[in-house]
Amino acid sequence: MSGSVLFDAPGPNAIRRSRIMSIVFAVAAVAAVALAVYQLWLGGAFYQDRWDIFSDERLWFGARGLLFGLGTTLSIAGIAAVGAIVLGVVFSILRNAYSRWVRIPTTVVLEFFRGMPVLLMMLFILIVFASGAYWAVVWALIVYNGAIIGEALRAGMASLPKGQRESGLAIGLTPLRTTLEIELPQAFRIMLPIILAQLIVLLKDTSLGYIVGSEEMLRIGRQLVDFYDREGGPYALSMFFVMLAIYLAVNLSLSAIVRWLHKRVSRPRKGGPNLDGTKTEAIPVSTTAIRAQRTADTDGPPQPPGAGGTLGG
Repeated sequence: MSGSVLFDAPGPNAIRRSRIMSIVFAVAAVAAVALAVYQLWLGGAFYQDRWDIFSDERLWFGARGLLFGLGTTLSIAGIAAVGAIVLGVVFSILRNAYSRWVRIPTTVVLEFFRGMPVLLMMLFILIVFASGAYWAVVWALIVYNGAIIGEALRAGMASLPKGQRESGLAIGLTPLRTTLEIELPQAFRIMLPIILAQLIVLLKDTSLGYIVGSEEMLRIGRQLVDFYDREGGPYALSMFFVMLAIYLAVNLSLSAIVRWLHKRVSRPRKGGPNLDGTKTEAIPVSTTAIRAQRTADTDGPPQPPGAGGTLGG
């Protein structure tokens, strides 16, 4: 049996043990789910009176309904996602600066933002800047996720061949233009799965706004439970399941969009001319090659030195 570079191919005994362990874990998982459903049934989670409030339109479309909370959650996530990407680009450029007077302070700031919990950052912004709960959540998510995206872009630029930067400098671009026009687009494409995955995490982190008083979906759901049952009893669990279903629907939809976008961006370009007019299948490797190709197309094949006359006149 053929093996791998890292490990040998499993033999009959290893295959048998793997199958037995898979069966055991599958049975344990089914048993755990069955026990959870049984406990929920004993607790009355499936009684009809635990779900009757969801037929009330005020719960969904009221001034402080679930859809209002969902809209707040999505607006926080949308603003924070755009801001985090912009801040990440700025951080990646400063992190790769030639001057250590720029690079070292940026590194310190990045490590501080990455190491600080998001909830503490929300509380800090809320208390120090008195920005209000909504903008405290937005700015905290921008700063935290911007630091992570910036480090991802920096790693993407560091993984590029050195010839990419050298070619940009060789044709007269400044270091900043080389970063913006050559390195950063390639790094963004390489690190796109990580960036999009971080944006999904950002969407889930909006629920931390519940602690600082932001009127996102989790807090609205808690207020609705208190409104329909002042003692917080029979509707808490059913509201939990409804909000869980909404979060799952939004996150799974976003994950599907992310997979489609990544597949589309990663697909190699087919057909059509390049920016310099050449075919996609034959891209010159430098501006010198482009000029030589154009000269060959107009004047015929290039002649070797000395082919046009005799040596010495």
